[in-house]
Order: sequence, then C-alpha cells, then structure tokens
Amino acid sequence: MATDMANKVYKDAKSALDGLLREGMTIMAGGFGLCGIPENLIVALRDSGVGNLTCISNNAGVDDAGLGLLLVTRQIKRMISSYVGENKTFSQQFLAGELEIEFNPQGTLAERIRAGGAGIPAFFTRTGVGTKVAEGKEVREFDGDKFVMETGLVAEVALVKAWRGDAAGNLVYRKSARNFNPMMATAGKITVAEVEELVPVGSLDPDHIHTPGIYVKRIIEGPSYEKRIEQRTVRKA
Repeated sequence: MATDMANKVYKDAKSALDGLLREGMTIMAGGFGLCGIPENLIVALRDSGVGNLTCISNNAGVDDAGLGLLLVTRQIKRMISSYVGENKTFSQQFLAGELEIEFNPQGTLAERIRAGGAGIPAFFTRTGVGTKVAEGKEVREFDGDKFVMETGLVAEVALVKAWRGDAAGNLVYRKSARNFNPMMATAGKITVAEVEELVPVGSLDPDHIHTPGIYVKRIIEGPSYEKRIEQRTVRKA
C-alpha cells in the first residue's frame, strides 16, 4: 500500500511493482549503461519471476548488473535497444536464437521513446536510410532526401531512476543519469520511479524539476546504490 497523501510513495521496490506485472508485458528501463539505472526496481522485477518480457532500454547492462540480471534468469524474450556490446549472456542467447532483438540507432531509439510519450505515432528520419535499419519500413522523399519512418514506443510500465524526488512524484536527475529517464517517464502507461533521496513536497525548486509528478504513479526511495562503472579508464600516473 502507498503511504502518503498522494498515494504515490511505496515502502520498497517490491510493493511498488505489486499488481503491475504480468507475463509477456512491455517494460522500459531508464539509464545509460550502468549509469542512472533503476537498480532496486530491476532486482524486484527479477525476483517477481515474471517472464516473456519485451524490454525497451538503451542496453542490457552487463552479465551481473542492470537488465543483465533478467537475461541470466531468462525472463526477457525481446530487447528493443541500441547497444549490447558489454553483455556476454546477451550475445550467447541471441546467437542461440533464444532472444529476439530490435536494434535502433541510439538517437532514433531516444526519439521513438520521446515520440511515444508525446502521443506521436510515427516520424521520419534520415538515420538508417539505405541500411538494414530501413528494411521493411516505409521510406519517403522530402526536399530531395530520403527518410525512413520509425514508430513511437510506449510501454505498459516504465521504470526510471532519479537523484531526488518528492511525494508528488516530481523528479530531478543528475548529470548523465538523465539519459533516457525523462523521456521514458512520459512514455510509460504507468511510471514507477526510484530516487536516491525523497524530499518533502515544496522543497524542490520548480525550475529544477525535469519530470513533473503528473507522469509518475509510484515512487520509492532506494535503500542503496552500487553505481558501477562499466569500464574504468584513468590516465597513467
């Protein structure tokens, strides 16, 4: 049960997902690599055991973190993503014909999600024209250039991660953790957010809010965050 007057604050990730999950559903997961991912909600999703999922995310994390956790348990049937190069389990399942993949150029994926959240069913882009990306898709010519039609994306549930949020669901993201989260928050029929710090309503500067609370149906304060780095690169001493 929610605990605040807005009925949006839940005690933990498990309770925040209660009643929302079913076999074969479509889920969006925000973040970029392992940065800004909804760590606690992903673990709760894994622990729920729900399967045959279609997951929309920039990537699938790594083998033991992010959406990679759901690949290990074989809960994901189809991925709509942009980059999957760091996940060996992903590669193995794809090559074995056990995982369906719809690859998108990264900017196209971002725009498809933004379009879905804005109620735009389709748009035309030059990206991918003349490549496998355009195969089976409508191509039109505008002002002498060819454009391929891409459809907007909407998910039954969107899982997002923010730096701070309040009980009304207003969210503030921090630096590169802002990637994909704001647009996914608008493109989920139900958006569940986790934040590092839950603050009282009215304490966030309205000019600093990235996602208005009207988009967020449920919110939790995450108990901890690992914030792993995919590939640590430092300058030689």
